[in-house]
Amino acid sequence: MRAFLLRSIRLSLYLGTTLPLIGVQAVLLALRSPLAAELPRLYHRMCCRILGFRIAAKGAPCGDRPTLFVVNHVSYTDITILGALIKGSFVAKSEVARWPLFGLLAKLQRTVFIERRAHRTAAQRGAIVERLAAGDDLILFPEGTSSDGSRVLPFKSALFSAATTCAGGGRSVVVQPVSIAYVRLNGVPMGRLYRPFFAWYGDMDMASHLWTQLGLGIATVSVEFHAPVLASAFASRKALAAYCQGVIAEGVARALSGRERDGALPRQAEATAAAAGAIAGAQA
Repeated sequence: MRAFLLRSIRLSLYLGTTLPLIGVQAVLLALRSPLAAELPRLYHRMCCRILGFRIAAKGAPCGDRPTLFVVNHVSYTDITILGALIKGSFVAKSEVARWPLFGLLAKLQRTVFIERRAHRTAAQRGAIVERLAAGDDLILFPEGTSSDGSRVLPFKSALFSAATTCAGGGRSVVVQPVSIAYVRLNGVPMGRLYRPFFAWYGDMDMASHLWTQLGLGIATVSVEFHAPVLASAFASRKALAAYCQGVIAEGVARALSGRERDGALPRQAEATAAAAGAIAGAQA
């Protein structure tokens, strides 16, 4: 009964927040207002509170534009968590555009929809290059699908070629690896027993998965922003993809093992700042 009440409250608050803001965001986009880029982040932050997500962020998003944020993918809730931290648009598979409600929300955040087919790679890359050239920050899930949250799947390198193409003004695209891990439920480490209640993968039904998740308590999500790099510093898209995968896999393993609580990670923010300064110098 308690879980049902919690689900009902969270769902009512979510819809009560989301539905009115759909019209507001549509108007802001039509007017090409700068607020159209700000509202999604505020909205996602409100949703994190409503849905019971506590974000433990380490490091900081790179301030250089354009930046391609490369992130491992665990669940549809990654969108809300990352959207609360990053002012940017997502790169998502084309099926998302047809999802009820979530598809509309994705369009209102100017998501780049792609078809993950080999013969469509050039066109998809072109769409991403165009947005980066316009100075837009993008968030890419290069695994191509979501995982069980306990590991990072192999990265598909095809779309990394968009980053190795120079953006507007001859400036190289900045790439920042980001690792996300669902680590605690009500303050207790999740482990493999509870992580599937948050990870959405395989043939899981979204509606039933979400309904179950809404009845749970407060989930702590670790998000680590690793030091940004210049895409032009890598010999190929495959080298860039391999680098990002290695850094992110280490970040996920560290978060799941609890090693981020040993006091070593506060230096990550300093490393990110130092890398951003080096990038600024290289771009000057």
